Amino acid sequence: MTPTRPKRTRLRSKGKANQPSLTDADLKSVEAILGHKFKTPDTLIRALTHPSAVSSADSVRLSNQRLEFLGDRVLNLVIADRLIDRRRLESEGDLAPRLNGFVKKGACAEAMRHLGLSKYLIMSDGEIASGGRERESTLGDACEAIIGAIYLDAGLSTARKFIEKGWAPQFQAPLAEAKDPKTLLQEWAQGQGLPLPDYDVLNRSGPDHAPTYEIQVRVDNRGSAVAVGSSKRDAERNAAALLLKSLTEPK
Repeated sequence: MTPTRPKRTRLRSKGKANQPSLTDADLKSVEAILGHKFKTPDTLIRALTHPSAVSSADSVRLSNQRLEFLGDRVLNLVIADRLIDRRRLESEGDLAPRLNGFVKKGACAEAMRHLGLSKYLIMSDGEIASGGRERESTLGDACEAIIGAIYLDAGLSTARKFIEKGWAPQFQAPLAEAKDPKTLLQEWAQGQGLPLPDYDVLNRSGPDHAPTYEIQVRVDNRGSAVAVGSSKRDAERNAAALLLKSLTEPK
């Protein structure tokens, strides 16, 4: 007897046979993690679809890029509202770096890891082979897209519940643990009344699946530092740490 195949949930599109999909079981698992059953499941599937899984001609319509754009704005609003409510004695200068710490790609990626959602991302075999399921930028983009999808399907309140769940460990962490060198350098610059740090890519080398970035960071005329990393974000963090050390350590 031939075993039956699991039902597939497909994006609805005109004249396309092989669109990104999830099994019904996977779709239910994702909805259980999110705490929301979608009225329009196609929206959730689109949020999980990396651009590599569709043709370039269909990327705008079928990948998660537009939802990422929306979700980023929703996330900023929810986190800003939360900070205003929880940090009533802090100034805008104090709130801004806290906001940045919670809405950066790394924070979004951490929420995806915390919830175990990376395995449900839909991407090309090549993207998977190059480490796409672990890549911070990919996870961060997908998380923002999921927030945008929830907002479209159920509104701000439901999106807020997902953010509270996904960011729970970060909200509970001591403030020092929630900050990275870029945030600390930004706070130092603001405290000195200086412009925000300026980052420049000096060089990119290596293959696409294992690049090396060389980044320089400057803070006005106070100093600069150069560092490398396996991603732009990592190189920026390393450079920020070096510059912060040189600026704050006793001479």
